[in-house]
Amino acid sequence: MITFIGDYDCKVDDKGRITFPSSLKKQMGSPSESRFVVKKDIFEQCLVLFPIEEWERQNALIRSKINPYNKEHNKFLRNLYRGSAEILPDSNNRMLIPKRLLDLVSISKEAILAGQDGKIEIWPKELYESTEEKYDDFANLAEKIMGGNFNLEND
Repeated sequence: MITFIGDYDCKVDDKGRITFPSSLKKQMGSPSESRFVVKKDIFEQCLVLFPIEEWERQNALIRSKINPYNKEHNKFLRNLYRGSAEILPDSNNRMLIPKRLLDLVSISKEAILAGQDGKIEIWPKELYESTEEKYDDFANLAEKIMGGNFNLEND
């Protein structure tokens, strides 16, 4: 699994293309696999870009928990996949993001691509900059989520 790190300022051209940062491309390792799936994030006002391998891993996880013959599950699936699109970078390493998705999260001229483990979030620049947690708030959140989950063993 690829782990993406870093956040990158990117320009969005009039056609909705974003140049994929070379630093993120290097993190992918194998240049042969450059297919992605992009969709609206479930919780945040941003897009999520999945390398195809991670997208397939996420789908396997979803399939293990979903019964497509259950009405609620079917509704969940419909909304989860709504608006998703496959992205193939062009020869100049630009990705054409569907206009409907850019409009959905209010991305116009500037975006931030933020690595987040196996996926990359695509944010409107102004919104991304305004969502940064204050240091103490983040420290408290980290302690709440991770503080009791470590089992340190002394060798």
